[in-house]
Amino acid sequence: MPPPVSPTVRRRRLAAELRRLRERADLTGDEVAGRLAWSAAKISRIETAKTGVKIADVRRLVELYGVADTHGEELLSLARDAERRGWWEAYSDALPENLAAFLGMEAEAESASQWESYVIPGVFQTEDYARQTVLAVQPVMAVPPSQVEARVEARLLRQQVLTREKPLELKVVVDESVLIRRFGGRHVMRVQLERLAEQAQLPNVTLHILPLDGLHPIGVGSFALLRFAAAYDITFHDVVYVEQLTSSLYIEDELDAYRYGLTFDRLLKEALDPAESLELIAQTAEKYWR
Repeated sequence: MPPPVSPTVRRRRLAAELRRLRERADLTGDEVAGRLAWSAAKISRIETAKTGVKIADVRRLVELYGVADTHGEELLSLARDAERRGWWEAYSDALPENLAAFLGMEAEAESASQWESYVIPGVFQTEDYARQTVLAVQPVMAVPPSQVEARVEARLLRQQVLTREKPLELKVVVDESVLIRRFGGRHVMRVQLERLAEQAQLPNVTLHILPLDGLHPIGVGSFALLRFAAAYDITFHDVVYVEQLTSSLYIEDELDAYRYGLTFDRLLKEALDPAESLELIAQTAEKYWR
């Protein structure tokens, strides 16, 4: 089966490949712009995925760069995929721009490693818990009531990545403090922990809890490391997503992404194994949220 198609990732794959082909042809952006009677700014926007690229423009670039017919057709297929609309784009008015971009990348990711130190990861959240996490930031983020429900709906739709035909392979380390940090009432929390334990038993999910009485090996906040399969024989680099209060950070440098991978491996080493983690979740639900 082909990997899930996300226009967000396809645009970025296409942009990176067009830049690689230009450099292979030993052409500068200004030189390409001059030969095609385009602006240099247009070349820059295409190669940084700041704008979509028309099929006709891809054809002209492929011809200019001397790309073989087979690879040229693959690029045109990528361009067609990139013109699609992702489900998350229907929520663009309610979601922060960077979060929408993350959902677009997660939709095509083959696997993900996530460290969560604050809340239950969104892919595991119940509707009530998700709503309470959005309401919690209202005093400082001023989220309108209509957007609260839209964000909750989008978060629930996002969870399909775990149960689609080719599901996301997900490894998660959650800090134990997340299990006792209250969002909503006791019932909300108990149901949420039951849901977490249930989802942790999916064959494509591996969940670990980092215990409070153990060694905390890093001093960094939550992050997600996404990895992608090749599409049309075009690879796409790992991406690290770090969410902040008013913005988000994407880390795409190969060395930096590798370091985040090492950091996650260190967290895994100090965390409880899956069976022990499920036992701790059950104990916490009974002790704090019965």
